[in-house]
Amino acid sequence: MGRRPTRTADPAFSPDPRSTGGPNRETRRAKVDMEFDNQSLLVPLFGQFDANLVQVENRLGVFISARGDHVQIEGPEDSVARARDVLQTMYDRLALGQDLDAGAIEALIGMSNEPTLDGIVNADAQTPPIMIRTRRKTIVPRSATQISYMRSLSRDDIIFALGPAGTGKTYLAVAQAVSQLITGSVQRLILSRPAVEAGEKLGFLPGDMKDKVDPYLRPLYDALYDCMPPEQVERRIESGEIEIAPIAFMRGRTLADSFIILDEAQNTTREQMKMFLTRFGQNSRMVICGDPKQVDIPGGDRMSGLADAVDKLEDVDGFGTIRFSAADVVRHPIVGRIVEAYEGPVE
Repeated sequence: MGRRPTRTADPAFSPDPRSTGGPNRETRRAKVDMEFDNQSLLVPLFGQFDANLVQVENRLGVFISARGDHVQIEGPEDSVARARDVLQTMYDRLALGQDLDAGAIEALIGMSNEPTLDGIVNADAQTPPIMIRTRRKTIVPRSATQISYMRSLSRDDIIFALGPAGTGKTYLAVAQAVSQLITGSVQRLILSRPAVEAGEKLGFLPGDMKDKVDPYLRPLYDALYDCMPPEQVERRIESGEIEIAPIAFMRGRTLADSFIILDEAQNTTREQMKMFLTRFGQNSRMVICGDPKQVDIPGGDRMSGLADAVDKLEDVDGFGTIRFSAADVVRHPIVGRIVEAYEGPVE
């Protein structure tokens, strides 16, 4: 496989102190052996020049040696156990035909200290694997909070997804919506968000109505294209199966047999949020995504409709509320550090 890169001591990828039980605890050393049956999966499992193994080593503070289908892991006992679980889950994902990249490995490492890592890929009949299947990919959770969110997306009627950018709030909601649209459990997919920057007065913008609102809805299009082939997205938009519109266009409607997503919901007023929530119809599911710390409502003194709705409805039967933090950011690791720098350390 070529020459293996040298292990680094990058402070951004320093071993998790939880893997050794803290600085004041004497660390017990351990060594485990693993064998993988399907040799055709070894190249993507180890990565080019063993890059995937080096990533696990650097993050968990272990040493991994690979010879053929045999892998040996040495290091602190807790870290060795976590590395073993991560490598096994990586292998199982590849065996199921799922993607495995640096971001996915980083997510598995981050979840390796959680009891929920088992079952993300492997599961028995009583506990089906946690995943969303779309036309283009199979999506599995990349943080512990995403596990709860994906369960809520398949269970609750209305879900509030709160937290910073990069945590997968909107993307996972779109993926679940696409999955249900493909299987026929809903007939329409409705994506909406407030056009706050233009104060919902879009007449001065050039073009027809689609041209006017598309810039505000681009993140929703991006998520759609990642889950479905572009030609299918365009065909379903033309047929009305997929509708993308600003929240002002929801007034006066009843949305039945639909999966409805409201993005950037922190920028709705209380009146808009009440109007949107009361559009809910039979055999529908509604997901309301937003970051309560990023309110851009004109005037500055108007209470966010998202905060007001969560306060009123969080404990009402049929509602689910999922709160993400900087620790759940699944974009480039530096995004999580940016969020933490602005909002304070994650507790």
